[in-house]
Amino acid sequence: MAIVSSTFANGGICPITDEKVLRNSTVRNVLSLMHSCGMYDYSGEFAFKVGLPAKSGVSGAMLIVVPNVMGICTWSPPLDPIGNSCRGLQFCDDLIKRFNFHKYDNIRYASHKKDPRRYKFESIGLSIVNLLFSAASGDISALRRHHLSGMDMTLADYEGRTALHLAAAEGHLSCVVFLLVQCGVPHDPRDRWGKRPLDEAETFRHPEIVKYLKEWGATHSSDKSDHENTRPPTVDDILIAHPDANDATKDPSIIAIVSKFEEDKEKVID
Repeated sequence: MAIVSSTFANGGICPITDEKVLRNSTVRNVLSLMHSCGMYDYSGEFAFKVGLPAKSGVSGAMLIVVPNVMGICTWSPPLDPIGNSCRGLQFCDDLIKRFNFHKYDNIRYASHKKDPRRYKFESIGLSIVNLLFSAASGDISALRRHHLSGMDMTLADYEGRTALHLAAAEGHLSCVVFLLVQCGVPHDPRDRWGKRPLDEAETFRHPEIVKYLKEWGATHSSDKSDHENTRPPTVDDILIAHPDANDATKDPSIIAIVSKFEEDKEKVID
């Protein structure tokens, strides 16, 4: 039964022999029937909760198909009043909670679920590529989608170039404004060669972006400079402000230890 379900998941090609045993139209029709009426009177609720083609039997067997991924067969005889395997239904519920196999799961943004259909590094790698390509091509709609989906808009490629670098280099003022105003990205990140978005705009001769970045830097650099000038106090600073700290005998913790020792000593003598 597992091979049969895997054959349905594989488009009618047997995963054991690599032989095409079913036509595509047959697979489509069977899966449609399984999805709509494969679980007896529970079919509607199963389609709502699990969203996968499945077929149960009164023997306790249950056949589940994840199209283009895998086929599963479970067997557990205890049945519910409708005639479906109780443990089989529980397995399907847990499967959908852990993996985004539901027919209407969002395959891009269901971050709390695992997706075996995606490559190991596809999530971060393609996100960076899509983000930087959107900035380089001036696609502000795509940038807005990335921002609304919760993506880190400061992501950079292996050369340290961010979306703001590329938008400035290609002369897309609207993208530069969106990244700075709406996304709140830093206006002067440096790539591996130490170049900032302002340097890119000057190199490729985009005067309107140069002007905007200079004005933005002039009005938004005060907070950063104040933060940079505020450094944690050093030991020398502490000693200058509190001269007694240099004398161990005047340290409150040392005084407390000595006092406690003297009290204990007097008690022993008495």
